[in-house]
Amino acid sequence: MRAALTVEKRVAIALWKLATPDSYRSVGNQFGVGKSTVGAAVMQVAKTITQVLLRKVVTLGNVQVIVDGFAAMGFPNCGGVIDGTHIPILAPEHQGTQYINRKGYFSMVLQALVDHKGRFTNINVGWPGRVHDARVFRNTTLFKGLQQGTYFPDQKITIGDVEMPIVILGDPAYPLMPWLMKPYTGSLDRSQELFNYRLSKCRMVVECAFGHLKGRWRSLLTRSDLSQTNLPIVISACCVLHNLCESKGETFMVGWEAEANRLAADYAQPDTRAIRRSHQEALCIREALKTNFMTGQATV
Repeated sequence: MRAALTVEKRVAIALWKLATPDSYRSVGNQFGVGKSTVGAAVMQVAKTITQVLLRKVVTLGNVQVIVDGFAAMGFPNCGGVIDGTHIPILAPEHQGTQYINRKGYFSMVLQALVDHKGRFTNINVGWPGRVHDARVFRNTTLFKGLQQGTYFPDQKITIGDVEMPIVILGDPAYPLMPWLMKPYTGSLDRSQELFNYRLSKCRMVVECAFGHLKGRWRSLLTRSDLSQTNLPIVISACCVLHNLCESKGETFMVGWEAEANRLAADYAQPDTRAIRRSHQEALCIREALKTNFMTGQATV
C-alpha cells in the first residue's frame, strides 16, 4: 500500500490537467502517478471547488459597482451580459444526437452572465449542444428571477418618458424583454447602428471572459471524455478558478490565447438562430434608449 497523495499534490495534478490539453497518461507521467489517479484527483478537486466555493465566488456581488462599470462603457442601468458557449465532448452513450450542435460536433452548453470586468456572476452548465440558447435560458433560475423582478434590486431609471429596470444584454439569440436588451437586426438606420454599437461594446466583455476561461483552462477546448454527470462539475470548477484568477489580477499570457485559438479551430462556435419574439414594453425601452443615445441626453 502506497502512502496517500497529499492534498497539495492532488490539487497540483488537477490544475495541471485542467490547464492543458494533455492526456491522463501524460499528466500521470509528469507527477509520477497512474492515469486513473489523475482522473480521481481531477474529480475530487473539482467537486470540492464546486461544493465549497461556487456559491461564494460565482455570485452577483455589488450590483451598483457593476451598473456603474457598464455605464462607463456607455450603457445605462446594465447588470450584466449573457451568452452561451459550447464545450466539445466525446459522443455520449445515450441520447447522442441531442449533443450534436449546428456545427456538427458533440458539445455541452455553458451559459454565463458576466459583470463589467468579465467575471461570471451566474452560470448554467449541462444542456446538450443541440438545444437553442433561448431554451437553455428559459429553463434557468436566472430567467425566473429576472422575470419575477427578484434577481436585481428594484432600481429603475427614466429614459425619455419610459421607465427602465436594471437590464442584461444579449445577442439576437435571446428574446427581447423589458429586462433583456438585444441588438436591432435587418437594415439599420444611424440611430439603430449607434444602439447596436453601444450594446456590442459591452457584449465583448462576455466573449473576452469565455476567451480567458478557455485560454487558462485549455482542457475545455478539446473533446472531454468525462461523463454527462462529471463534466458540468469540472466546467463549473473552471468558472470558479477563472473568477479567482481575474479577481486576483493574475496575468493572462498572450501565448495562451494563441494556443487556445489553435485548439479551438477544430470546434467553431455554432451560430444560433435569432429569436424574433419581442415584448411590447421591451420595444418601448429599446426605442427610448436608441433615441437617448442619438441625442446624448443624460439619464436620471
